[in-house]
Amino acid sequence: MAGRTARLVLLAGAAALASGSQGDREPVYRDCVHRCEERNCSGGALRHFRSRQPIYMSLAGWTCQDDCKYECMWVTVGLYLKEGHKVPQFHGKWPFSRFLFFQEPASAMASFLNGLASLVMLCRYHTSVPASSPMYPTCVAFAWLSGR
Repeated sequence: MAGRTARLVLLAGAAALASGSQGDREPVYRDCVHRCEERNCSGGALRHFRSRQPIYMSLAGWTCQDDCKYECMWVTVGLYLKEGHKVPQFHGKWPFSRFLFFQEPASAMASFLNGLASLVMLCRYHTSVPASSPMYPTCVAFAWLSGR
């Protein structure tokens, strides 16, 4: 019991030491995001933001706050490069330029192809395995959940 408690205390202490990425902790980034959100993400400014936001961005769920984080990420990256430092991570990811509403188009394409492969294999499974098989419902449920 004492060993389990010690491991739990150690794990809780390690979790307390965890923090965001270098870019997230940067005061320049935090101040930029705070100023951008105050300036653009409330009242008339928010209505203006929404009116000029492309429809595909709003359908994809990009909010004013997301846009502020994205723009401020690049401001911070520019300052890092200007000072001769390496590019930091933000929110656990490396900065990527946005293409349409994809910030990581290669990752999005890989996810799409993975989902497509799952769908193709599910169709093959439907045609080759009888629905009365004992594990049939489990395999179908797993295929639907893993393809999302």
